[in-house]
Amino acid sequence: MADGITGRTLILLRHAKSVDPDPYPTDLERPLSPRGRRDAAAAGDWLRAQGLLPDLVVCSTAVRTRETLDGLRLDTTPVVFEHRVYLGPAHDTLDLLQNAPDVATLLLIGHNPTLSMLSDLLDPDALPDEGLATSGIAVHTVTGPWRGLETATLRAHHTARG
Repeated sequence: MADGITGRTLILLRHAKSVDPDPYPTDLERPLSPRGRRDAAAAGDWLRAQGLLPDLVVCSTAVRTRETLDGLRLDTTPVVFEHRVYLGPAHDTLDLLQNAPDVATLLLIGHNPTLSMLSDLLDPDALPDEGLATSGIAVHTVTGPWRGLETATLRAHHTARG
């Protein structure tokens, strides 16, 4: 827990590449493609190499985000599955983060355009214009508690490919 800590880290991770939506009854049910499974593992490797192990993961309820989470291999990290992450928009997701538990490092696994828009809301024009690609990671430095989150400097971004 981040008890007494003023600096926090927010990691935004767009889900890995999913399969074509045609054979699935709903968008929520789309799984990862084989490339997506490799990219999710590469994202986990990158996070570990950067020393970015979350204290908490907030993950969309979609199958592809859950499978991205599985691919990261963060077996002991607590996870909250939150349907509001699937629904977006960026301002609602920001509100969700402002009500996060007091942890030092939070990983949010979700979808575009919400995650790219959220990153841009926190640090305008810091990400490339195209935003986060699949398996794209944006790492923001948060000063102060989550409840006061309005701006956060983008300190790194990476697109994981396996």
